[in-house]
Amino acid sequence: MKFSLSWLKTWLDTDAPLADILATLNKIGLEVEAVENKAEALKPFVIAQVVEAVRHPNADRLRACRVNAGGAELSVVCGAPNARTGLKVVFAPPGATIPANGMVLKVGEIRGVKSEGMLTSARELGLGEDHDGIIELPEDAPIGASYAQWAGLDEPIVEISITPNRGDALCVRGIARDLAAAGLGTLKPFVPAPIAGKGASTIQWVNDYPEAAPWVLGRTIHGVKNGPSPDWLAKRLESIGLRPINALVDITNFLTHDLGRPLHVFDVNKLDGAALTLRHGRDGDSFPGLAGKEVQAGPEDCVIADGAGAQSLAGITGGEATGCDETTTDVFIECALFDRVRIAQTGQRTGIFSDARARFERGIDSQLLPEALDAATALALELCGGEASEVTQAGARPAWSRQARLRFERLQSFGGSDIAPPEAIAALERLGFTVVTEDAASVTLAVPSWRNDIAQPQSLDQAPDLPGAMAAAEGAAEIEPEADLIEEVLRLKGLDAIAPVSLPVASLVPRPILTPKQGRTALARRVLAARGLLECVTFSFTDAATNALFGDSPESLRLANPISADLNQMRSTPLATLAQAAARNLARGFSDFGLFETGPAYAADLSQALVAAGLRMGGTGLCALTPARAFDALDAKADALAVLGALGVPMEGVTTNAGGPSYYHPGQSGALMQGPKTVLARFGALHPTMTAKLNLPPGSVAFEIFLDTIPEPKRRKKSAPALPPFQPLRRDFAFLVDESIGAEAVLRAAKGAERNLVTGATLFDRYQGKGVPEGKISLAVAVTLQPADKSLTDAEIEAVCAKIVADVGKKTGATLRG
Repeated sequence: MKFSLSWLKTWLDTDAPLADILATLNKIGLEVEAVENKAEALKPFVIAQVVEAVRHPNADRLRACRVNAGGAELSVVCGAPNARTGLKVVFAPPGATIPANGMVLKVGEIRGVKSEGMLTSARELGLGEDHDGIIELPEDAPIGASYAQWAGLDEPIVEISITPNRGDALCVRGIARDLAAAGLGTLKPFVPAPIAGKGASTIQWVNDYPEAAPWVLGRTIHGVKNGPSPDWLAKRLESIGLRPINALVDITNFLTHDLGRPLHVFDVNKLDGAALTLRHGRDGDSFPGLAGKEVQAGPEDCVIADGAGAQSLAGITGGEATGCDETTTDVFIECALFDRVRIAQTGQRTGIFSDARARFERGIDSQLLPEALDAATALALELCGGEASEVTQAGARPAWSRQARLRFERLQSFGGSDIAPPEAIAALERLGFTVVTEDAASVTLAVPSWRNDIAQPQSLDQAPDLPGAMAAAEGAAEIEPEADLIEEVLRLKGLDAIAPVSLPVASLVPRPILTPKQGRTALARRVLAARGLLECVTFSFTDAATNALFGDSPESLRLANPISADLNQMRSTPLATLAQAAARNLARGFSDFGLFETGPAYAADLSQALVAAGLRMGGTGLCALTPARAFDALDAKADALAVLGALGVPMEGVTTNAGGPSYYHPGQSGALMQGPKTVLARFGALHPTMTAKLNLPPGSVAFEIFLDTIPEPKRRKKSAPALPPFQPLRRDFAFLVDESIGAEAVLRAAKGAERNLVTGATLFDRYQGKGVPEGKISLAVAVTLQPADKSLTDAEIEAVCAKIVADVGKKTGATLRG
């Protein structure tokens, strides 16, 4: 919301300096966004007279001028076609900065003629778009005087931000009312003289949509002479960035910003018929708007129509066809009250932003219509002449009887302020509230009609099947009016006067912000990122055909209203969308990389599970220390094991089962289990048919970690670690075992052979070939022995080794390789 200081003082009787006004606006919640003073940028520019203007001797389109700017005559070369002898102009001396382009003027020579300044156009001064010629000033303009001061541009323009509930502050009078209530002057009264019209209006209202327009007024003025607005009105509009159009249109724009009362004017002679009808939009209702853009009305929109069709989108924008121009002789002034919710919905649907919409959707003064129509009529008669008709209306004045009760003790207990009750009541009365009843403990006040945000009833219906919705609405209706009054009292006292209060501290040590599940998810992401995978965030839905490659695509997971035809199915695993992201990267030339995502996977019963999924393609890349190799299923297994280990899963209890879902390679996949039933993760190479259909390279490997199935680590009392005083021993074994036996079975048997001494068993070699019988493999295992009480003798070490060999042989059929 913009306004000039002089405009504000038409409603506010005050001698306060600008700095105090700005400080008060900030204190009462009308935050100052910017303060602009065009006189600052135009300070060097002065009024001058062209003493002589002749054709440039070396250029046909330039003129050589001698200029009197209040001192010695200066030579100026000018290219404007209207530069002529005797003309009063705006002169920019050397050193001045042109506002439009930032150019700093210097004395120079143009085609052999000295130029000691510049004669400026309106666009060069940032005062409009006119650049067809230099500014022409009247003959009585004083030579040598500051142009900004003479033109009345030496006043600040203030811009403030308005919160969505403060429709009353979207006008200069509303801002003046707040400042007066804060003690910065006195609000001037608004009492327009009633205008008694002659005869019935030639245009009548018909209201077929009273839900959208409960009350609408209007009147015809015959015999007007429309033309440019007077200087005071044009400058008011220009000061806030509006372009003056003509007197009748400018009156409506002026009152929109002056009183917060949007109006519209129709050229009577351009209307079809003697009635304007407020009705629902119909199929085919479209018209060119005032900005030239085609406006399309829908069935829920309210339009104003004549016999030819829709001519205005009610409360938002008028139509070009019935607008007023210099040919207008008869005008009809519309002054209406529109439903704020419907205006907001229409505005959102059409995407049209206008000053009228901004005010109607926030809520306007529902009782101001007759006074606003009289004010508009008076201005039209003053500026354009003519004769006004009687007022025509449809609907009736809406009842206004809101009240709000304030308990004085709540100023302290809720507002944290020690404002005395008489001071609080006086502040509210300055805002326009009136006392209905008062006692020692509380006061009940009548809410003024312009403050429709106070004690406001619910605008939207509550969902009847939502638990507690109606109770919440009833509770809000009970407590919100008092909270509104407390806010007003505190605001007028000054928001900066509210003492800051820290939130109560529940404990000296802050509680964890993340839940255990969130913590595990964050840790899994860090581990995977540290292992070189790049994190992705993809949609939780994909196309049904791609999802079907990773399992079922049930109808229960089909989207009824997808954002795109190829995003119509909730994914059964994040691998589905990761594979699509990987394919897009491969198509752009990336080859060796890995992706991961932590996100939901959806089941047919609409349940969802949190999964950390990853995908690797290509190989390890070139390295000077180790040869490059392609990724395999064990790389995916290592990623999954790293996450499980970081999340505190006891790894000695994790087993590996071969095989997996159909989208994994049956001979190169497996599942990490905890116990016989709990699947912690799956890993493996993708099936060759999958990689072909997904445009992925053969041998791509993947993993899925089911974070919801991972149990939380048991909380144990931390104690000092038991550090053994004796050195550990390592003994290596080479076992011959059937190739169908997994290495994990051998490692588990070796660890369980002597639990008090064996602290680790690691596979460090696998061999199959010459020297090994067919159908057998050689597994080399390093076993770590850690004595706790004494150093082991050779005989004891041999006994432990013999037991390890025996237990491994018993459980896996392995024999010690000779």
